[in-house]
Parts: sequence; structure tokens; C-alpha cells
Amino acid sequence: MNQPELPLKGSYRLFYYHSDKPALEMDFFVWDADSLVPVEVKANDGATAFLNNLLKSDKYPDVKYGIKLGYRNIGFNGKFYTFPYFLTFLLKRFLADRKQA
Repeated sequence: MNQPELPLKGSYRLFYYHSDKPALEMDFFVWDADSLVPVEVKANDGATAFLNNLLKSDKYPDVKYGIKLGYRNIGFNGKFYTFPYFLTFLLKRFLADRKQA
């Protein structure tokens, strides 16, 4: 991703993607040790069509898994991790621990 980066409080770096033909709609991306991780924030328990399509596509080899934040329990469906909103503050720790595993 060769896109402008913006500093974000708490030592996170935020990257964003822009296209004139919006075929991809993702809330934000973060990096772990070896992959780009799409993060989708859901206001309800709706489907995650964009996240599923992104993870299925061969166009994005840096994307190996995703994260969904919402009004749900902790889970993993083989493609993305789901976390409830109140655990968002632990996302950085999760990504760091995952690279050590």
C-alpha cells in the first residue's frame, strides 16, 4: 500500500485507501508482524460482506486474516476474529501477541 499515512495517538499509525472506483469499503487497516489486517466496525450484527470479499480475493496477498469489532462475543471463524467493542483497547496487544505465537 503506497498511500499517505497519518499519525494516530497511542503510537498507532493509520493507513487509508482511496479509489475513484470504490470497490472496497473497509473501516481501517492495521499491520501485524507480517500482514495487513483489515478491521471492520459494525454498528449491528449485520453481515461483513466487504471483509469476506477482501479475505477471499487473491488481489491482496498481504491480507491473511481480518478483525471485526461489534456487538458480539469473542470468536474466530477461520477467516477473521470477532471482538466486542469493549475489548478494542486490547487490539494492539492482541496483534503483538499473535506475532509471537
